[in-house]
Amino acid sequence: QVQLVESGGGLVQPGGSLRLSCAASGRIVNISTMGWYRQAPGKQRELVAAISTLGSTNYADAVKDRFTISRDNAKNTVYLQMNSLKPEDTAVYYCNAFTYDVWGQGYDVWGQGTQVTVSS
Repeated sequence: QVQLVESGGGLVQPGGSLRLSCAASGRIVNISTMGWYRQAPGKQRELVAAISTLGSTNYADAVKDRFTISRDNAKNTVYLQMNSLKPEDTAVYYCNAFTYDVWGQGYDVWGQGTQVTVSS
């Protein structure tokens, strides 16, 4: 099985920056798309950004031009650089990876989540 461990969340003032990291470990055969989702209280989980193995990216409209997703395939790690943070970015951020097992079966893996709070 593959596990994802996130780090980098915390409390930041509006306009500030944070960088989230997510490292995959375990029985890694092939990791495809990796991404970040978030869930605010009382709301559904939503896609923030995703990146393919070759580096193609897509972003939610709410974070375009403020957030940047990147990955290091050699380290099986994905990052989310968050700039110009707003109070509405407050949420639990979850790392996601679509991976394949030794039999070629694909499945989603989720991290445990990391809290990001934007407040003065």
